[in-house]
Amino acid sequence: MPALPCQTQPALFFAEAPAMLDAARSLCSSCDVQALCLAGAVERGEPHGVWGGQIFVGGTVVASKRGRGRPRRAA
Repeated sequence: MPALPCQTQPALFFAEAPAMLDAARSLCSSCDVQALCLAGAVERGEPHGVWGGQIFVGGTVVASKRGRGRPRRAA
């Protein structure tokens, strides 16, 4: 079995930048163990990272992660 993307590029799956997390999620979409990975993360209560194609923040699955710092002002 070839190495999984999360094993070859682990920093990508725990990055702070939303774009990097989206890249990790896209790698998960073609993974054979995606469902098992997500189920295991939920069972263990993973606090953060990309697991099974989902982003975890504070132990909860979120649609997307906001970047660090203050949000941009609306024009």
